[in-house]
Parts: sequence; C-alpha cells; structure tokens
Amino acid sequence: MTKTRTVPYRRKGVGKTDYRKRLKLLKSRTPRLVVRVSLKNITAQAISFSPEGDRVLVSAHAHELAKRGWQFSRTNQPAAYLLGLLMGVKAKKAKVTTLIPDLGLAKPVEKSVRYTVVKGVKDAGVHVPIADEVLPDMKRVAGEHISEYSKKLKADRQRYEKQFSAYLKKGLNPEDIPKQFNEVKTKIAKE
Repeated sequence: MTKTRTVPYRRKGVGKTDYRKRLKLLKSRTPRLVVRVSLKNITAQAISFSPEGDRVLVSAHAHELAKRGWQFSRTNQPAAYLLGLLMGVKAKKAKVTTLIPDLGLAKPVEKSVRYTVVKGVKDAGVHVPIADEVLPDMKRVAGEHISEYSKKLKADRQRYEKQFSAYLKKGLNPEDIPKQFNEVKTKIAKE
C-alpha cells in the first residue's frame, strides 16, 4: 500500500489566500468588495462568484481620480475615500446594492486605507455590513491630518521639502488637500 501525499494549495502556501475565509464569503452569495493596494494605486472591484471563475461587476481605479481633478497621491486616505465613493456610485448605477468587504490578508496597518475605501462605498449609499468603529473619522479621511502636519513641518524647511518633494515638484501645496478633496467629492457625488 502506497502513501498518498496531499499537495497544499499554492496560494495558501505563499500566504496569498485564506481558503476558509474565501469559502465563507462565497457561501453568502453576495458580491464581494475587493480592495487591493499597490505602491502607486488602489483598485476596488465588486466581484461575484461563478463556477467558471469570478466575475467583475464593477471596478474603480485610483488613476480615474485624476480625470475628476485629484492631483495628490493616489494611495493616501483622501484618495482611498474618493475611490470608494466613485466605486459606490458606479455600483449603484450597476444596481449592486450590497457588498461584503474582502480586504484580503493585509496587515492591520495596511487595512486603514482599505477601510477608508469601504467608508467611501458606504457613504455612496451601498450597504456594506461593517462596524462603524473600524472606519476612520471624516477629519482624517479629508486629509486634514496631512495639511496640519505640513503646516507644523514648514518651520523646518529642509524636512518640509524632503517630505513633500513630490507635491512641490508638481507645484502643489499639501495644505490644499482638504480643499481639493471636497471639490472632487462634490464632482463624484453629482455623477
């Protein structure tokens, strides 16, 4: 009699997929809100399960924010919220009313941006079953913390220029983030 060896799932072995969690999400038969963050972009997708393979119902990418007037980073909390708001607006147009958050195997620190996307989707009017306690407050979402930090850092010109060099090269003032956030938020809400 020969012994058989069970080969583990490849994605589980490299720490990319938690199959027990995925099975629970799929059994609900509710589309998932999948949020993924890279170094320069954030992507949000509404995905439904199909035996042939998952189907993307709606998607939104952070680079779409530039078309709506967003000039700052595409991976900070204000951009994440605006992306979530855009995703929520698109989902409502596609008649997707409920989404279950699928935030992946991210570390808690990485989840803050992901939770900000979820907050944007909820604020757009899509039902997302998640506790409000884990969602960031609007002051932080609007980028006021970045604006306040830049004001404090202005006293040390060298550190200020180093910290905000990408914005300064583009001719942007980090103190204007909350103002631009509100402008883009208004544009997205009108869509």
